[in-house]
Amino acid sequence: MAISGFGRPKGEESVSASGSSSAGGGMANLSAFIDQGSVFEGKLSFKDTVRIDGGFKGEISSENTLIVGESGEIDATIYSATVVVSGMVTGDINAGESVILHKSARVDGDINTPSIVIEKGAVFNGSLAMGKAGAKAAGNLKPVPTPDEKPNLAQGRPSGD
Repeated sequence: MAISGFGRPKGEESVSASGSSSAGGGMANLSAFIDQGSVFEGKLSFKDTVRIDGGFKGEISSENTLIVGESGEIDATIYSATVVVSGMVTGDINAGESVILHKSARVDGDINTPSIVIEKGAVFNGSLAMGKAGAKAAGNLKPVPTPDEKPNLAQGRPSGD
C-alpha cells in the first residue's frame, strides 16, 4: 500500500527540499513518520527525511529534511539542513540550508538559516538570523551569537558624521 502526501490535503502542492514543487512534499527518502495522535519525547537524530504529524518534545537533529505537518506540535530545538513547517514549533530552528513556513505554520522561537520562505498567513514570533552556516551538516551548526559576541566591524572606520 503506497501512502502519498502523508496527510497533506489532496491537490495541495508543497515545496520539496530541492526547491521543486511536488504533491508528495519531496519524501522519496523518508526515514520516519510520526503520525497524528503519537507523542514522543527525547532526542531524535536522522539522516534522511522525517515527517512529524504528531507531538515531539526534546531535540531534533538531521542531516537532511524535517517536515512538520499541519497537525504536528513540536517543542524542541531543531538542527537540520532543511525545515518545512505546516504545524506548530516552539523552540529554536537552526537550518543549514533553508526554512519554509507554510500558511498554516506557527513558530515561537528563533530561526537561524541562510534562506527562508514565509507564506502569507504563517505566524512567526522570534528573531531571525540569516547568513551562511559554518557547515552544512546540522550537527555542526553553531548557535547564533548574541549582539555582545559579534565583532564590531565599524571599529577603526570613520563614522561618516
